[in-house]
Amino acid sequence: MNCEICPRKCNVDRIKTLGYCKAKEKIKIGKVMLHKFEEPIISAGKGSGAIFFSGCNLKCVFCQNYKLSHYNKGRFISTKQLANIFKRLEKKGANNINLVTPTHYTNQIIEALKIYKPNIPIVWNSSGYESKDTIKKLKNYVDIFLVDLKYSSNELAKKYSFANNYVENAQASITEMRAQQPKDVIENGLMKAGVIVRVLVLPNETKDAMNSLKFISSNLGKNTIVSIMSQYTPMFKAAEYPEINRKITPLEYKRVINCAIDLGLTNAYTQELSSATTIYTPKF
Repeated sequence: MNCEICPRKCNVDRIKTLGYCKAKEKIKIGKVMLHKFEEPIISAGKGSGAIFFSGCNLKCVFCQNYKLSHYNKGRFISTKQLANIFKRLEKKGANNINLVTPTHYTNQIIEALKIYKPNIPIVWNSSGYESKDTIKKLKNYVDIFLVDLKYSSNELAKKYSFANNYVENAQASITEMRAQQPKDVIENGLMKAGVIVRVLVLPNETKDAMNSLKFISSNLGKNTIVSIMSQYTPMFKAAEYPEINRKITPLEYKRVINCAIDLGLTNAYTQELSSATTIYTPKF
């Protein structure tokens, strides 16, 4: 079957050729680790059982994981091996199984979860650039959606992520995620089910981040857990875009935080500006 798993709808046979994400039909992963630098309710204590998938259907020019997303570094594994990785991370005491950039392997991940569904939550950690129909496939397989709402403007999405239909697809997918997990369940400081929406503040683009917060407030509810991220660090090809070739300023971040307060959003994670560093980026 030709691939139409994401909004790009490349319609290629991944056994024979590659689409935009550069992923073959066989799963490729770049790293497996206990990750302690997600939001606290995801990675406190022993950490989140993160599996970083190679390839990406978005490919942002400023991607911090570009070795995986753009250069497709990693090793091939079978669905059975992926199921065994779930078991291994669970035995190590992981809080959850954190599937990082998983979209282009949706079907394979579902097959692995049919082989072994851990007794800890499954986290879908994605860019938001997904088809609503693909998210529907995840019902009863995914417990937590940890999702980016990177842009509220398709003009920016096209410029920095080459996706001129990002906004409508991300908003529809995130709305479906909320429908699947209508309640956020947190026990002993750890999330068991629900949705966290990440909003990355880009230099010179506070208005775009604020518009994303407005969408969340109006469509997902004021109690939605949002993670307002100040960690943007110019990496990969960001130097080719002078307007984003710097970290954000305290005033830029403050504007976005004040917007969240004005909108009445009641559950927001914020970051120190010192988080804008590469020391929290895993080594691939």
